[in-house]
Amino acid sequence: MELKIFQEFFDGCVGHWSTERTYHYMTRQEVERSHTDFVVHPLANDLKRKVLTDNSYALSDPLDPLPGYHLEFATISETGENVQQQLNLMFIPTVNVGDAIEGDYLRDRAYEEDRPIISHFRFHNSNRELLMTTRYSRVIAVDSIILINPELRIRKIITYERPETDQPPEKVVLVGFGVEQKIKTTAMSAEKT
Repeated sequence: MELKIFQEFFDGCVGHWSTERTYHYMTRQEVERSHTDFVVHPLANDLKRKVLTDNSYALSDPLDPLPGYHLEFATISETGENVQQQLNLMFIPTVNVGDAIEGDYLRDRAYEEDRPIISHFRFHNSNRELLMTTRYSRVIAVDSIILINPELRIRKIITYERPETDQPPEKVVLVGFGVEQKIKTTAMSAEKT
């Protein structure tokens, strides 16, 4: 399985990011803006094993080539709501499908529900888009990250009400859009001094 572009995508995601987002709450017809600062660090193999163990995921392959990251973020909405979270995550490619790679996306803590979770991902080599689909107990979240260049990402999330059967989701409850810009570490270091 050719993972060069896939790994380059994640190498580009490491660092400090500043994000401006707009959320459209479809069920209450409201729009809200928010700002998020977050940092992404590569995950050591002992923490990759913890993510696997937390999710009861058996894997005998070596862990070094698998993308794994520690993510910390702080979000403040225009209404003043402040949310902070940190988690560990990893991606396990399982199949090539044409121009795409698919596999499992594991987290030791989910966003919507405070528990470990296994989701599905699809990475498109041609446009460097990572599409992550998470089936929570009440909703299904489809999150897209497109790496435009090493310092700019476009984010989109669509959250659906989870259907009671295994039918495709249809009722959209939330749509979010974001522009994420990498913060140069030298500039941040200079500001702190």
